[in-house]
Amino acid sequence: MQAPTELNAMKLALKIPRKIVPHMDQGSALPDAAPAPPRQKTALSVNINKVALLRNTRHLDIPSVRRAAELCLEAGAHGITVHPRPDERHIRADDVYEIAAMMKDWPHCEFNIEGNPLQNLMHFVRELAARGLPLHQCTFVPDAEDQFTSDHGWSFPDDAGPLQPLIEQAHDRNVRVSLFMDPIPEAMAAAKAIGADRVEFYTESYARSHAEGHDAEALKRFAQAAQAAVAAHLGVNAGHDLNRDNLTGFLRAVPGVLEVSIGHALIADALEMGYAAAVKDYLRCIDEAFSPHVA
Repeated sequence: MQAPTELNAMKLALKIPRKIVPHMDQGSALPDAAPAPPRQKTALSVNINKVALLRNTRHLDIPSVRRAAELCLEAGAHGITVHPRPDERHIRADDVYEIAAMMKDWPHCEFNIEGNPLQNLMHFVRELAARGLPLHQCTFVPDAEDQFTSDHGWSFPDDAGPLQPLIEQAHDRNVRVSLFMDPIPEAMAAAKAIGADRVEFYTESYARSHAEGHDAEALKRFAQAAQAAVAAHLGVNAGHDLNRDNLTGFLRAVPGVLEVSIGHALIADALEMGYAAAVKDYLRCIDEAFSPHVA
């Protein structure tokens, strides 16, 4: 009579579908036969800088930056992003604290602040923590003080030394750190090595090539960089010049994108469609990326 342990082992072996077990070298552990979990759907964070830019052209405090954020969240956006530059050309310090206080009413949504940690960003990280206001993520962006818009990511190993202690300061306040990066696969492990939690891919090169009708190579670069990021145990965000025309294709081709931060195009669309309709259409683009489709 067979021992119970041997019988149980035989029963277990019979339950494993043989067709899904790959070839293994001798001594390899039997892989988990459970199906892979479904892809996590990408979250939409709305950057409201351009609302502040319009407001700042007059002294009437309209349009309201706070109300814009509320309307976007009411429409289904998963978070709000601001990028307060040192010259306050759009988002001002008071906006940061007002939006953070408002986010207390949206406990399932995230507040993300972008900026250069070597300039004014870390002041907001420290001050929000001191005031007990929510901040879920800070995105480190290597902008010069007078830069027109973000146009490149961090460079490794050159930027590793200055960034590492600042990442630690954010972590000490329970704030996730994402590094604004170009799609360079070999840089992903370096970003993880200094403590980054995520990377945000600078997607302008994809948006430009998509508009020109030849985005295959760009998508390949971003997909390879995303795979390298996931292999390094980094989360993947993306942003810059994403819009309703190019968002779905990007998310279909690039694996593991947890969040997209979209400002300029979404706010421009909102001028014609309204905040709610614009947000819902971007959510539709995301849904389409996760739906079965014919290539």
